[in-house]
Amino acid sequence: MAYDVQQLLDMSQQQLDELFRASPPGEIPNGEAAGTAIIAPGTHYTESIAKIINFFGWQGKVFDAANGVLKNKVSVLGVEAIVAKVYLGSSWLDNKPCIVLDYSETSFVAQWIRDEIRLISPNFYLGKVYWGKDRLIDFCLQF
Repeated sequence: MAYDVQQLLDMSQQQLDELFRASPPGEIPNGEAAGTAIIAPGTHYTESIAKIINFFGWQGKVFDAANGVLKNKVSVLGVEAIVAKVYLGSSWLDNKPCIVLDYSETSFVAQWIRDEIRLISPNFYLGKVYWGKDRLIDFCLQF
């Protein structure tokens, strides 16, 4: 099944978790991806929060698969900053393979953050964000 951002924004946390668990890691992506934060999934606030975050804070990620790194696109200007290492690893959600976006050695401001992504449709990834070992939010990336 092909998914789009709106479908994910309309899902509950349980549905997002089930989709993540059922999806393969996919290949480490390369290039620029538009990102959408998924906060308060399944509520009528989710879409509004995502729009505010996209405008003011985070627009997506730019992957360099050959070097195993990425940069986040942040601020109103879409500045490329906040670097992460990118590699295949085991998910903290279900211990199955995923693509890990690891900030622990590359970013002072995000050193406690770990993202995990899995491919849910062609060129479309669902992600989980952790602060330490605590889950924070979900997000998606469209290439």
